[in-house]
Amino acid sequence: RELRAKHPKVEIESCSGGGGRVDLGILGLTDEVWPSDNTDPFDRLTIQDGFTYAYTPGVMMAWVTDSPNWGNRRTTSVEYRFLSSMQGSLGVGADLDKWTPEDFAVAKDMIAAYKEVRETVQHGSLYRLISPQHDSEYSATESVSLDKRQAVLFTFLHSSSKGYPFPTVHLRGLDPARQYRLRAIHDAKAAGAPEVASGSYWMAHGIDVLLRGDFQAAGFILEDTAGR
Repeated sequence: RELRAKHPKVEIESCSGGGGRVDLGILGLTDEVWPSDNTDPFDRLTIQDGFTYAYTPGVMMAWVTDSPNWGNRRTTSVEYRFLSSMQGSLGVGADLDKWTPEDFAVAKDMIAAYKEVRETVQHGSLYRLISPQHDSEYSATESVSLDKRQAVLFTFLHSSSKGYPFPTVHLRGLDPARQYRLRAIHDAKAAGAPEVASGSYWMAHGIDVLLRGDFQAAGFILEDTAGR
């Protein structure tokens, strides 16, 4: 309380030992919490899914860290790591001396995209479209701004099997009458998706995300064409 009173503009992060254990008394005096020392972006899909049943994504710190991951030695792309972390309060905790120019270019795109959707992700409505739990090969979350003018979609593939496509993702929470423009985050691709369609279309017809391989991810932003 003394620190908060003396430094009201300082951002304070609380850590209660990981494992999603959050001290609610301290949370009332701090800005965010550290859900777990496990920062592997694939493991984080289930950790973050469970965490957000109790707490808003706005207090959930989610860092892009090094690959291979320190805990399980899993190797994932910078893009995958960013998209996993962009579902919460994005941070970067990697050794940047080890990044390539290509890594920095991807990071620049992802951070710019996150700044566009930060308010929607942290304080909008969260929809769990495809659960990552129970050894699912897929995960998809959608955040919709409270005024329904913006939505952001995050999709993840653990690994391709027998050539099956990623399941069609039917969006939720959009205004059926509004027209939404679909934009890819970085180089995400969707098969046959119109550039502009109604909220009703996106919810009924969905998006066929093109993901193939192991530990792949794609993100999309939908914006009301009438503007904010």
